[in-house]
Amino acid sequence: MRFGVLGPLTVHDAHGEPVTVTRAAVRVLLADLLVHQGRPVSADRLIEDLWGAQPPRDPVAALQVRVAQLRTALGERTLVESTPAGYRLVTDNVDAADFASLIGQARATSDARRKVALLDQALALWRGPAYADFADAAFAQPAITRLTEQRLVAIEDRLDALDDWDLGELAELVATYPLRERLRAIQMRALYRAGRQSDALASFRELTSSLREELGIDPGAEIVRLHQQILRQDTGLARARTNLPAEVSPLVGRAAAISDVSALLDAHRLVTLTGSGGVGKTRLALATAGRVSLPDGVWLVELAGAGSVAEAVLAALGVREYQELAPADLVLTALRDKQLLLVLDNCEHVVGQAAELVSRLLRAAPLARVLTTSQEPLGLPGEVRYPVPPLDEPDAVQLLTERVQALGHSLSDSAAAAELCRRLDGIPLALELAASRVPVLGVHELIARLDDRFRLLTDGYRDAPPRQRTLRAVLDWSWSLLSDEERTVLRRLSVHVEGCTLAAAEAVSGLDVLDQLATLAQRSLVVVTHDPQPRYRLLESVAQYGAERLAEAGETAETRQRHQMWYLRLAEQARDELYGPRQRQWLATLDQESANLRAALDGLVRDGQADPALRLANALTGYWFLRGRRSESSRALNSALALGGSPELRAQARVWQLGLDLLAGQGTDRVAACEEVLADYTRFGDAVGIPRAQWFLGYALFVCGELPASEDFVSRALAGFRDDPWGEAVALGVRADQALLRGDLSTVEEAGRRSVRMLAELGDRWGQSQVVSPLAALAEITGDYERAERLHTDGLRLAEDLGLWTDVAERLTGLGRLRLLAGDYRAAWDLHERAMRLAAEHSYEPGVVHAEVGLALGARREGKLDIAEAHLERLLEWQRRADYPPGDALIFAELGFVAEMQGDAGKAMNLHRKSLAEAERSGDRRAVALALEGLAGAYSISGDLARAAELLDAAAAERASAGAPLPAAERFDVDRISARLAGWRDGGEPRADEHAR
Repeated sequence: MRFGVLGPLTVHDAHGEPVTVTRAAVRVLLADLLVHQGRPVSADRLIEDLWGAQPPRDPVAALQVRVAQLRTALGERTLVESTPAGYRLVTDNVDAADFASLIGQARATSDARRKVALLDQALALWRGPAYADFADAAFAQPAITRLTEQRLVAIEDRLDALDDWDLGELAELVATYPLRERLRAIQMRALYRAGRQSDALASFRELTSSLREELGIDPGAEIVRLHQQILRQDTGLARARTNLPAEVSPLVGRAAAISDVSALLDAHRLVTLTGSGGVGKTRLALATAGRVSLPDGVWLVELAGAGSVAEAVLAALGVREYQELAPADLVLTALRDKQLLLVLDNCEHVVGQAAELVSRLLRAAPLARVLTTSQEPLGLPGEVRYPVPPLDEPDAVQLLTERVQALGHSLSDSAAAAELCRRLDGIPLALELAASRVPVLGVHELIARLDDRFRLLTDGYRDAPPRQRTLRAVLDWSWSLLSDEERTVLRRLSVHVEGCTLAAAEAVSGLDVLDQLATLAQRSLVVVTHDPQPRYRLLESVAQYGAERLAEAGETAETRQRHQMWYLRLAEQARDELYGPRQRQWLATLDQESANLRAALDGLVRDGQADPALRLANALTGYWFLRGRRSESSRALNSALALGGSPELRAQARVWQLGLDLLAGQGTDRVAACEEVLADYTRFGDAVGIPRAQWFLGYALFVCGELPASEDFVSRALAGFRDDPWGEAVALGVRADQALLRGDLSTVEEAGRRSVRMLAELGDRWGQSQVVSPLAALAEITGDYERAERLHTDGLRLAEDLGLWTDVAERLTGLGRLRLLAGDYRAAWDLHERAMRLAAEHSYEPGVVHAEVGLALGARREGKLDIAEAHLERLLEWQRRADYPPGDALIFAELGFVAEMQGDAGKAMNLHRKSLAEAERSGDRRAVALALEGLAGAYSISGDLARAAELLDAAAAERASAGAPLPAAERFDVDRISARLAGWRDGGEPRADEHAR
């Protein structure tokens, strides 16, 4: 349904057919709702607007009748919505909204032609005065005034964007709106340019007289300034002369850049646009220059084929050369008193000449400004550089889409289009060339062939300069401008992936590269970022070009070997210092170098270098383990092990490999497998390596539910950690976790606190984060929720700081559990959902399980039993699939409580007996107590209240013997069950309350 208010009120259906709203009162109601633009209008307001001072006997009922009639007339009941605040029209399909949108688009563009086209489109929506058939209605007056003013401003915007005016149209507008100063200014400028200076001055006198007579004010400063310019015949009012070419196609994605460069040109006399070949320096320069208006014009000088910069400038200006003056001197003479902008395009191959001429020009011609484009700046005092960036992804996709559409085709897969744009680095020329191949190959095939992009992207525009007709030609042009040393550095940089540090560039290039890097960066062939240290990166197309040049020079194998050895040494240094005070710095370094490390490892595997590959995989596994990237580590270890290699390195890799498999829930006969790889490693390990292997395997066994074996491995590790405080500290952290599952709270406290203290002294923040869970759980068990929240909050901050996202998920789950105990179910749900989503994003299945337990507990407490049961059944299935018995007791107990709250005593009793069996098997008295409390609930609804009371007392005794009485916040179930027994314990009748509550 479409509504029109820019003229008489109209309604059209989805097919464009008119919809008639015949009743006058119903039309008034519709107009009133449209005036409020989708906002609710109160019944009182509508009644007053409809009937004024003479409302019907029952105005509310009468209004409801009008609303019903309007809904019937529109044929869509949902269009008129009733809300507590009143009635509202649910639509934005109104011509006034389209008008506002087009005006906004027009103001956002710097292209004068596009601005005029958009404003013409907006003004064409008007069919007469706004709300023409409600001109006398009080409720419509604010909207009519607002829309009328917007229309007049749009008319003025359109006239301002024009360079040629219809004087008759201007005269008519000024006669209709004689006090609008902006209209007068446009008319005065148009009359002056038409040679009618006296008429322009007369128009100003008429405005001045009218303002003083009718409003008692003088004209504003801007139009007074224009009046003075006309009086002195200021050359700035004349039409600017220029040789700038007209735009053939719209410039995509550069509105902000045009604005930035324009501001620089306003403030500085020399601005240089730098950037890689094909990035769009020329288009940006032309678009910016097109907005400049100077008395002596804007002049483009194309230098790509020029031998002499001065001669090219003279030719562009149309200045004849004289034998008495050298070309450069003649340029200075011709421009000495000129107020103009000179655009010197493609200076890079004549940068010395350009710099010399511009330096002299800026001193000799104080009113002249210069905008240059170059892969290398001029290097002059006062020069302001603007690096032209590649297009960001949305703009790159828009450019690709528009160019493909211009060829009569379309892009249906936006994700593939975005990937293509990323692979082409957002370089406009590369996107233009790629667009020409899409109709033949399609986007997916084009992406698949990008490894051969220089043969692929060859179909440029016929009128483009030869250096821009193919992607290779663009890079050949840049390559031709480099010295031999710069070419050597550029091609050797191509082996790096996603950039490198200065030290890495020097080591892999085998040269002192600082000067060459500076030049390559100035020429935009190397991208320099600071994150926080400088890194040097090649765009993908430049890297591929450099790799081809590296192969031509016969340097590929040697350079790649230096690359592999550099990153192997880096990884081994990181391994030795990762668990200590420099942990944060090393994690950041390895994060930055992940792509190079993977490339080095892949290269070693591809070249069959077994021992170096094993060394690198073993060195990186600790980092991948901390980052939770276990599948990546497993793949790397498997690839390296497949090559063979020395027994010592293989034994170490197999320890890592098995531990990671266990952490991922893989493998069978887990304990025997751990003993086997440990026995193999013991033949080669040292006094530090063997206990650390025992700790890691013990930790992995704990995570996958093999509690007795885990305790054995960790105990053996602790016995061996005599001179390894870090190993002892992290092993104590695992012991605290183990003790928590056993219900041994004193060991949790002792081992946990000692672990934290030692790790804090060592500066290992990862290790500290691991001990948060058992210590926070202990605080929660003892009812010290303030301490538990402090531990989780500090742990969350620490984990976020290090980027340990799996730990972040655990801390969010812990905080969610505390919100649950506090009765803040909404916050608990949000925290658990965030934790679950984060864990899933990082493929951390235990974290997903822990968060889902929290969601299940919260749903049950809120009485959402179906939701709770669905979560719990899914958790039980996961535990069976993962063969993880430690959690069974809790899940069976929770399912039993759900059954009890649903009133199913038999099912509840069966589930709680299963929970009790699992709890007794684990030896955790708190879990035993929970199962007994659940059985008490089941008996209480079956009618055996004596047995229920006996079980509650037994559960309390178990908790007391474990040193963990039930805190008040966790008495939800015990209090429910006790309430049923209250009457019976007092000697009265049992309470017949709702046992499902």
